Amino acid sequence: MKERLGLIGFGAFGRLTARHLSAWFEVSAHDPAATDGEGVATLADLATAAACPVVILAVPVGALEETLRAITPHLRPDALVIDVGSVKVKPGRLMADILPETVRIVGTHPLFGPQSARDGIAGLRIAVCEVRGAKDARRVAAFCRRALKLRVFQVTPEDHDREAATVQGLTHLIARVLLQMEPLPTRMTTASFERLMQAVDMVRHDSPAVFRAIERDNPFAAEVRDRFFALADQARGEAEEEEDV
Repeated sequence: MKERLGLIGFGAFGRLTARHLSAWFEVSAHDPAATDGEGVATLADLATAAACPVVILAVPVGALEETLRAITPHLRPDALVIDVGSVKVKPGRLMADILPETVRIVGTHPLFGPQSARDGIAGLRIAVCEVRGAKDARRVAAFCRRALKLRVFQVTPEDHDREAATVQGLTHLIARVLLQMEPLPTRMTTASFERLMQAVDMVRHDSPAVFRAIERDNPFAAEVRDRFFALADQARGEAEEEEDV
């Protein structure tokens, strides 16, 4: 029989998670907004989903603290709790502070979303962070590598957020500006412009909560933004500078 897995949050990423884990787990998903398990999960109440041996938290980072307090009374003493948030320092601290000491905790960040995973997830990247127990982090990493065929990076939460502040922070920042400039040209375009718009399209449908987590909950994001805007101002000055006669 398949092991039971509780999935808290059945939005776009929660559904993606269930689709790719349902081959190995019997997924019980809890989300007050969900009306259909889409054939990959059974909708359940919070207590039922939280009582599974493995619990995945697919909720916005801003809702994580409330969710942790809500599931705590229902968790098994030896449960494995995994989050999939876009930042890792803040969720790791919240889980370590709030969840019972016997609960095992691993932080993960799948470096893809519903748009970039449309053709499957094999070969895509995921970060796995030890929060409470190196053995559990290694086991999660091994499952992601062997079963899901993902490229796994085992890093600390701090190292993850430091790199993500540039990798994700700049991508979402630039995309947000370009989306505000639409409609943009679609006729006489260059290959580089088309690739830029492909990147924008990958994050176009992300919820505002994702942008807030990436830009506000990452402790290193502000420094990267400040540097980017300073260099952008420098480039604007160079573009507007009159040529010497």
